[in-house]
Amino acid sequence: MIVVFGSVNLDLVARVARLPRPGETIAGESFATLPGGKGANQALAARRAGAEVAMAGAVGIDSFADDALSGLVAAGVDLGWVRRVGVPTGVALIHVDAAGQNAITVVPGANAEAKADTVPDAALGPNTTLLLQLEVPMAAGCDVAVRAKRGGARVILNAAPAAELSMEFLDAVDVLIVNALEAGTLGAALAMPNAPEAFAAAMCKRGVPTIVTLGARGVLAAADRTLFRIEAPAVEVVDTTGAGDAFAGVLAAALDRGTDWPTALAEGVAAGSLACTAPGAQRALPEAAAIRSLAASVASKMRSGPLALTPSS
Repeated sequence: MIVVFGSVNLDLVARVARLPRPGETIAGESFATLPGGKGANQALAARRAGAEVAMAGAVGIDSFADDALSGLVAAGVDLGWVRRVGVPTGVALIHVDAAGQNAITVVPGANAEAKADTVPDAALGPNTTLLLQLEVPMAAGCDVAVRAKRGGARVILNAAPAAELSMEFLDAVDVLIVNALEAGTLGAALAMPNAPEAFAAAMCKRGVPTIVTLGARGVLAAADRTLFRIEAPAVEVVDTTGAGDAFAGVLAAALDRGTDWPTALAEGVAAGSLACTAPGAQRALPEAAAIRSLAASVASKMRSGPLALTPSS
């Protein structure tokens, strides 16, 4: 069982030929409202990969809330721990250019009202994987993580967007997922190497298996005394929004069902790549059959070797 404590947004998406420069107004090519939020995206990604998933968080009592939750409802994600509060539902303002790259502004709204006590201790036992991000209050995420660690659950943190973490929060984490920017932020805050490979190795040696996503260059991971390098398969990129969430949700689903690290990493990379081939975050999240089909090819090109702490750069 996967419990996701995180954000639920409505994405307001404008497709443009190129991203605007500061102070510039440009004409958009199309506009859509789509369900999103890192928490909701990762919950849906895990569900489509075959996991049983419960979502915890907060939405408003406005017209955006039902639209923001629609993808989770359709997929059968348990929404019993999603609170309705008197604050507008969170939104993300997204520009996507012709190459599929994006620029995003997130307005937290109701996500700032997410409460740790929404998730009961009874749900945070050894048969649970808790998946967290940083789009809800840090103190609430830390509280849930600490209780989950105490209860024997696996705690996976996608430390995004980039932020410093307290040692209490970090000590409760069993698996850390970051991109290169987030690795640099955490590395600097912890007086550790901040280059991706060195950061992952240093964190793993501290007892936290760590994955650094590198966009089109794939993923590197330090886990089980091994350094893994996984290339991203060649796909036709339409929209990169949600690719990192696809990776995190599907990796969590794979670990939750007891797979080994190479399989979990290959499935995560496959999912993240497939998520780039269609517009929108949740609309593009792949189903289990497609993930596992592409994962076989990803796994065949995976490289691994003994973990060694590399110099900072």
